[in-house]
Amino acid sequence: MKNIITVQHTQSVHHTNGMVGSWTDWGLSELGIKQANIIGKKLKKELSGQSFIMYSSDLLRAKQTADSIGKYLDLSPILRAELRERNLGRCCGKSVQWLRENLEVQEKTIDDRLFSDAESRRDEWNRLKPFFDKIMGSRDENIIIISHGDLLSVFNAMFLGLRVEIMNTSEIFGFAGGVSHMFENNEGKRFVKKISDMSYLC
Repeated sequence: MKNIITVQHTQSVHHTNGMVGSWTDWGLSELGIKQANIIGKKLKKELSGQSFIMYSSDLLRAKQTADSIGKYLDLSPILRAELRERNLGRCCGKSVQWLRENLEVQEKTIDDRLFSDAESRRDEWNRLKPFFDKIMGSRDENIIIISHGDLLSVFNAMFLGLRVEIMNTSEIFGFAGGVSHMFENNEGKRFVKKISDMSYLC
C-alpha cells in the first residue's frame, strides 16, 4: 500500500505581478503563506497518527509551502530539483507579456519548446521519471509531494500509467493550493481519490 498526497504550491508573487514563474525563484505572497498554513492545519488533523515523508521542489515558492505545511506535521522537506516547474528557458525573469511577444515556437505537442533553451513537456517527463520510479519502488508507504502546476500535471499522468503522448490531447490540471490524494493498493492497482481539492484553502 502506498499513499501519496501532492500539493501545488500556494499563491506566489509571480501570480500577482505578471511575471513568468518557471525556474525564476519567486517566493510566496502574503496570501500564499496564509494558504500554506491553512493546508498544514487541515492535513495535521486529517493525517493524525500517520507517519509521512515529504519531498519538495527546491524552488522557493514550493519550499516555503513545504516548510509551512511541514511544521504542522513535524516534517522537514527533502528538496529535489526533479520536482521543479518546467524550465521555460530565456523567458525566466521576464514578464508574461514579454513571453507572448518573443515566443519562438507555438507549443502544439509535447516535443515543442517555447524557446530553444527551454524544456519540452517530454523533457519534463523524462526529468521526473527516475524520481517517480524511485518513490514508487521505495518502502515508504506515505509520501507528500510539494511541487508546481505543470510538473504535477505530468505526475498525475505518470501515476495513472499513461504514456507521455497522452499529454498531446489531454491532461489532469490543478490550481495553486490544490491538494490531491492517490494510492496504490497491495496488488499494484492505482486509485485517485481527490484531484486539486481546493477545499483545503477554506
